[in-house]
Amino acid sequence: MLGPVILAASRSDKMRRLVSAAPGTKQVVARFIAGEVVNDVVPIVQDLTDRGLEVTLDVVGEDITTVEQSYAARDAYLELIGRLKELGLGERAEMSVKLSMFGQSLENGHELALANVRPVVEAAAEIGTTVTLDAEDHTTLDSMFAIHEELRKDFPQTGCVIQAYLFRTEEDARRLAANGSRVRIVKGAYKEPAEVAVQDKPEIDKAYVRIMKILMDGEGYPMIGSHDPRLISIGQELARRAGRKLDEYEFQMLYGIRSEEQNRLAAEGHRMRVYTAYGTDWYGYFMRRLAEKPANLLFFVRSILTKG
Repeated sequence: MLGPVILAASRSDKMRRLVSAAPGTKQVVARFIAGEVVNDVVPIVQDLTDRGLEVTLDVVGEDITTVEQSYAARDAYLELIGRLKELGLGERAEMSVKLSMFGQSLENGHELALANVRPVVEAAAEIGTTVTLDAEDHTTLDSMFAIHEELRKDFPQTGCVIQAYLFRTEEDARRLAANGSRVRIVKGAYKEPAEVAVQDKPEIDKAYVRIMKILMDGEGYPMIGSHDPRLISIGQELARRAGRKLDEYEFQMLYGIRSEEQNRLAAEGHRMRVYTAYGTDWYGYFMRRLAEKPANLLFFVRSILTKG
């Protein structure tokens, strides 16, 4: 199984240097990363929204080690919100944040991450949009959910992410669905031990379907994060059975993956949001994209061989 090996490599500084220096890396990274700075990503956001798509923006770079870096992350998102305000894109573009980037893993990290993310959520609300808290490895989730609950007291539109492969997720989904949260469900892209996560892909898919049903039958707003045609079709059927209108749930896919399917769903009237990452510290995000699908890795290897 290549996935776990690639996920382990995503935490290796040696592999980071090797991959970054590979001749074909830049070409492949451009498939998944929309640019390095705000000015790179703005034309992409405009193009996506002009085509009837919606966007969630992620400033990559969760592997921070200092408080100063957490402040820089906060400021990067505030800069992004400022540009979205200038362009009038607030209602079509939201943000996704990883709390590790805001200092969650540092000393007093829970309080630091909450203090850093709050002004981002406030600024997003001022321009008519919102923030979704991305899920990371299982050790961070209690803190993430606590911060989510705290932010929703003043900003109830704040979203969060749950991961189908974790044993705890069905219980989390029931709680979130009952309290009316905006919830993105994904399969999960971190290397987790068998004690906390399902390891078998077919079983993960079954869990994903069970959790989708919980969310569709609940009081919240489900966000179906998947490129799997079968799961997308099941999601549509579950929404229909639950009596949901097309604006009462949405699909989400990654920038650079299945663009034609994104356009098709939008053309059918579905809310289709494109998860669009940018920034200079792209390595961890990029490696998780390779781990999710073997074809991505083959594409990367071919590019290195042809450029070498």
